[in-house]
This record gives sequence, C-alpha cells and structure tokens, in this order.
Amino acid sequence: MKTFRIADVEKLIGVRAHVLRYWEKQAPVLGPAKDDYGRREYSMRDVELLLRLKYLIQERHYTIEGASEALLSEMVSGTQDSVAKLNEIRDELLGLFAIARERSEGDGKP
Repeated sequence: MKTFRIADVEKLIGVRAHVLRYWEKQAPVLGPAKDDYGRREYSMRDVELLLRLKYLIQERHYTIEGASEALLSEMVSGTQDSVAKLNEIRDELLGLFAIARERSEGDGKP
C-alpha cells in the first residue's frame, strides 16, 4: 500500500506541515500511522480526507470543528449506505442459494 510522508502531503494538497499537524489534533477522523521513528505515514485515504477537510475549511468556510463534524457525518452516512447495499446483496445470495438447493434436491443430489 502506497504511503506518503508529511512533506509529500504538504506538496500534494498545498497545506503546510504545521497546519496538517494542527488539523490532526483537532479532527479525530484524521490519524495517519506512524513508523518506528514516529514519522507520519499517510495513506491515500488520509490524503483524500485532508483534501475534503481543506475544501470544507477554505471553500465552504467551515471552522475546523465544523469541518471535522461534517467529515464524520459523511463517513457515517457512507457506512450506512454500504451496510444497506451489503444487506441487499446478502438477501439476493440467500435467495439464489435457496433456489440452488431446491434444484439439487429435485435432482436427487445432496
């Protein structure tokens, strides 16, 4: 999995490293991993969250607290949508399993 150092993220999203560290303290949804030496390792997901946070703060004029809450709300909403989709798929698979079972019992096969 590709990871980025803070200097890379600084260049990618156009926000200084000290601002990135401040955002991490203020927004609990952010939390890059750290290597054995304590250096931050940002995943692509971390970069995406930082880009969204930057947009909310700079373009939509949210406070850091408001942007953090909005991010968290978006993440929860996305999770709920995913759970609903997974439940639909599960129900469909159970239906297909029942059909396959009926057919195999009709053939005399276990």
